[in-house]
Amino acid sequence: MKIATRVLALAMCTLAPLSAWAQVTSTSTFEEALNDSANWREVPADHLISFQIMDGRGEERGNVLIEVSNFNAPGHTERFSELAKSGDLNGTVFHRVIDDFMAQGGDIESINPEKAEKWPEIPGEFTFTRDGSSGSFSPAMRKLGPNSSATDGYINGFPVQTQSEYLAAYTKDGLVESWIPHCKGVVSTARTNDPNSASTQFFLMRETTDSLDRLYTAWGRIVDGQDVVDAIKTGEPVRIPDVLIKAELVSEMDEDEQPRVLVQRTDGPAFAEFLAANAGANVCDLPPVPTLVLR
Repeated sequence: MKIATRVLALAMCTLAPLSAWAQVTSTSTFEEALNDSANWREVPADHLISFQIMDGRGEERGNVLIEVSNFNAPGHTERFSELAKSGDLNGTVFHRVIDDFMAQGGDIESINPEKAEKWPEIPGEFTFTRDGSSGSFSPAMRKLGPNSSATDGYINGFPVQTQSEYLAAYTKDGLVESWIPHCKGVVSTARTNDPNSASTQFFLMRETTDSLDRLYTAWGRIVDGQDVVDAIKTGEPVRIPDVLIKAELVSEMDEDEQPRVLVQRTDGPAFAEFLAANAGANVCDLPPVPTLVLR
C-alpha cells in the first residue's frame, strides 16, 4: 500500500496532563520528574518540532509536539528539522486523512511550487543497523524479553523492532537490522512508488499499521497532542481540510515560549519493571512511553 503520492504561543506556566493512553506513573509533577534523572530525561529543544493546527474554518484544533529520533534516519530528521525552521510547511493542509490509519500533510508543492524546489528528494532510510561486534549492541535497545532473542523494545523512548541479536553471531560484520515500526503516534514520511522520492510530505499515525514497516521512513514520535491528531478532519481528499498553521523547531522559538518535555527513561530502573512484565509483547500493542510537558 502506498501512503502517498505527491498529487494527492503562551509562556510556560502549566503542566500538561499525561495523555489517557500513556502508562501510569507515580510521578505527579514536572519538577519531581526533572529531579529524578535516573528515570526521566529532558528532550533537547532542537529535537522537538511544534505543529500548530487549525480546522478549515479557522478554529484552533490544537498543538502537537514531535520528538525527532537521533539514531535511525539522519537524513530525514535533518530534513524535517530544516523544514520546521524554514516556515515552508506553514499553510500546508492535511489533504489525506483516514480513520484508524494516518493523517498526511506537508505538500508544499501544491501551494508554492517555487518553495518545493528547495527540497530535493532524499534516499529512503527504512531500517538501520545495530553493531554487536564489540559484544554489546549499539545503539543499545531495551527489549521486551530475553536479550538474545527478543524482537521488540525501545531506544530512547521510541518503539523499535529488530532481528534477534543472536543472528549477529552468524554474520561477518556482527550487525542486525532494526527499524521504528508504525505504531500509533509515530511520525513517518510519504513517498511515491520510488523508494527514494521522499521530500516534504509526512504522516502522523492515528493507529498501528505494520504493513508500512521497512517501506516508509519513520523519524519521530508524538510526545504531546495525539488527541489533536485523532481529531483532524478525514477524507481522501479532505473537503475543507485542517491546516498546519505553523511548524516550528522548538529551539528557534522565543525562550519564554518554548515547551519543555520530559520522557520516562526506557533504560531506567522504574521502566525495567514494565519491560519484565511485558516480555514477549509487540511494542505497538503497549501504551506509549510516558511524557510530561511544561508549557
